[in-house]
Amino acid sequence: MAFVIGDSCVACGACEAQCPVGAISMGDGKFEIDPEKCISCGACAGQCPVGAIAEE
Repeated sequence: MAFVIGDSCVACGACEAQCPVGAISMGDGKFEIDPEKCISCGACAGQCPVGAIAEE
């Protein structure tokens, strides 16, 4: 199950740097996770300072 980034994302980029497979990129005003690339490791969720990342 892939992770998703919610609307509370503040676009700080902390999650993007932690993704081991490069599944996170900047979208329209916030970061987005490509569900095809996401390996559900949770590394991004642990780095999000606002708790915007959760399992889908």
